[in-house]
Amino acid sequence: MERFVLQQLILWKEDKYRKPLILNGARQVGKTWLLHEFAQRYYAKEAYIVCRKNELARQLFTVDFDVQRILRGLRAMTSVDITPGDTLIILDEIQDIPEALEALKYFKEEAPDYHIAVAGSLLGISMHAKVSYPVGKVNVINLYPMSFEEFLMAKGEKEACKLLMARDFPTISLLHEKYTDLLRQYYYVGGMPEAVLHYVETGALQEVRRIQQEILQGYELDFSKHAPREQVPRIRMVWNSIPSQLFKENKKFIYGALRKGARANDFELAIQWLVNAGLLYKVARCTKPELPLDIYEDVSAFKLYMLDIGLMGAMVKTDPAQVLIKNDIFKEYKGGMTEQYVLQQMKSKSVSPIYYHTTDSSRLELDFVIQRESEMILIEVKAETNVRANSLSILLQKNPKLHAERYSMLPYKEQGNLINVPLYAV
Repeated sequence: MERFVLQQLILWKEDKYRKPLILNGARQVGKTWLLHEFAQRYYAKEAYIVCRKNELARQLFTVDFDVQRILRGLRAMTSVDITPGDTLIILDEIQDIPEALEALKYFKEEAPDYHIAVAGSLLGISMHAKVSYPVGKVNVINLYPMSFEEFLMAKGEKEACKLLMARDFPTISLLHEKYTDLLRQYYYVGGMPEAVLHYVETGALQEVRRIQQEILQGYELDFSKHAPREQVPRIRMVWNSIPSQLFKENKKFIYGALRKGARANDFELAIQWLVNAGLLYKVARCTKPELPLDIYEDVSAFKLYMLDIGLMGAMVKTDPAQVLIKNDIFKEYKGGMTEQYVLQQMKSKSVSPIYYHTTDSSRLELDFVIQRESEMILIEVKAETNVRANSLSILLQKNPKLHAERYSMLPYKEQGNLINVPLYAV
């Protein structure tokens, strides 16, 4: 499989100001595989250590932060002659030895010529209070589930992917039905690498669903393992509510949907825990569609999206026919699925910041508002081809200088300051 983030790893390797690397990401998004692949392709040697339940590694990092002593220990443990420049040191599951994370600071200061990359669950990396996080001493790369383009590459649709990347819309429009079918497959399979790999090798839809359910069960077990005990029931309530919150007409997160009389104070910590773990994405409301977006953030109003569209489908037990074949049953909640897909695509391309916009005085609503360099982009998401007069059109009429994009199942079309983009080309 190909992961486009590999290009960021190559740039990291070639950067003369390179620092130790933290590869961030939720569990099961492919961090370990990616680092192995990176080492195999671009280094002569790989020194790999799994920190989880590794008492020898624990002893190595908890004595002190003498980098030369640590390097001697790593050479002994891996039987690899670790040398600067041509060896990639990989510390996996680093959250189990927080002192190893703190040691990265000293690798930067005392042994900058050595290439060291670490991976671990965000559940552990971002939540250790016992050690000092090496602020300013590390590079960070975020890894998300596989994007639609990466899914195409995995399926062997390299030319179809190249057309999308080249934005060759005259040719893309000729293949509209093909792209639509591939997008439906992605809606079902999602971007978790294990599910994608099994699907492209076997096409077994029920087995894909079994893999997704196993991943979900693993996350549930992590709640009990890593979260504060008193927060676990609330974390589960928030987690299990996400699909129903997205499938309602107003997708703003409603505390009252969790239980009668629920308030923000009751669930703020649970929500933040899931966001920190990389399992949920939080999109806040901006009160005005004006730059800079951050100063118009309304922290009290937000939408929550899941890590992966395939996992969301598994949570609500969608039948393959509902997703892969046109069906009226799917119409009830495909708006939520479509927004989830668009948000996931933006995350995979490191789009930031991302907001949504509503007004208090009217029903005007924009699904997403993003900042692209110095330009603000208004985004409307439609699950089908029905794009009749709506909030976006009204706003553009009032503010002709604004730029907007509408994602739907219609082919690409430019209409003045509004660009219609097919969903598969997000």
